[in-house]
Amino acid sequence: MAGRVYLKPTKEARVLAGHPWVFASDIDRAERGVQDGDVVSVVAARGRPLGQAVYNARSQITLRMLTTGEEQVDSAFIHQRVAQAIQLRRQLGLLGACRLINAESDRLPAVVVDMFADVLSVQILSLGMARFEQDLVDVLVRELAPQGIWARNDVPVRALEGMAQATGLLYGQVPDTVEIQENGLRMLVDVKHGQKTGYFLDQRENRAALASYAKGARMLDICTHTGSFALHAAMYGAREVTGVDLSGQALGTAYENARLNSFSQVNFVMANAFDYLREQSDRGEQYDLIVLDPPAFAKNRASLPGATKGYKEINLRAMKMLADGGILVSCSCSQNMLPDRFRDTVQEAARDARVGLQLLEWRGAGRDHPSLPAAAETNYLKCGIFRVLR
Repeated sequence: MAGRVYLKPTKEARVLAGHPWVFASDIDRAERGVQDGDVVSVVAARGRPLGQAVYNARSQITLRMLTTGEEQVDSAFIHQRVAQAIQLRRQLGLLGACRLINAESDRLPAVVVDMFADVLSVQILSLGMARFEQDLVDVLVRELAPQGIWARNDVPVRALEGMAQATGLLYGQVPDTVEIQENGLRMLVDVKHGQKTGYFLDQRENRAALASYAKGARMLDICTHTGSFALHAAMYGAREVTGVDLSGQALGTAYENARLNSFSQVNFVMANAFDYLREQSDRGEQYDLIVLDPPAFAKNRASLPGATKGYKEINLRAMKMLADGGILVSCSCSQNMLPDRFRDTVQEAARDARVGLQLLEWRGAGRDHPSLPAAAETNYLKCGIFRVLR
């Protein structure tokens, strides 16, 4: 029988509303014998059972909910949850290059699995779920028969769970580079060493949206990584494309991707995003289309004020370089930067740049990255497509 963890009075409300996290400050006590990493029964202060969760007293997210009732959490349970996640991607027609498991949103907390052709990239960011790593691998092999599975547990946040960072082979064989297809483009993915799990699949549908804006454009892609937005713009008819990133390794792959797709109008520059935007703006450069897709500036709530200044700065610089009627695609993947605050920040940048803005599209992560209506944190990606008016 699972050990029990009791919440403080009234702290069950968020759980009953469907939020998958219980913080350390909401917990009253754990029964004797409960260990970090255990599957436990969660109980309200007055004794109402709330479901089961993985427990870790070392983490601020002490409980990550698995169920709303009592059931056996074992290999069969993991198999069912993984199979349900895969079925959604199969229904969407995305198997081949997609997020197979999106953590809490697929009811497998802190577990991320990305599919790149016949190679899978796995991240497990919770001590409790790490105990099921082999079960996850076994199910993925049975369901998909991949060539190989690679662990990308080289994420600093694991330290908050008392876990070491590590990478390595979990199954089969994994080549250094994998080729995927995205919206008609051929893209190379460095599964072993690329950022996060190797490629940012969550922007797939937002990159496809460039088809309405790129034809004939002079385009600038800030924080291009391996060139995904830049190469989509080239495919959709941009006459001149420049991608900027600080990672020489990522830009090496970006050049390979440009060659793979036979694009001659694309160039890449290794530079700091803020410095490059400032230099180009000061030189009076003008563009028809600018994409801003920076890494998460707000890693936690404490860093939000500084992050807000950063988002405002890059958006202001970009707006100053857009011609009348030019298109700005502005993104934020900081979960702590809520949508209203991000929109307000972009509008403040427009005010300071002395331009008008039309919001053409407000977008989020692709359908293979489902979110939970009860947990705003899972709706992390904001992508606004704006028209600049002078």
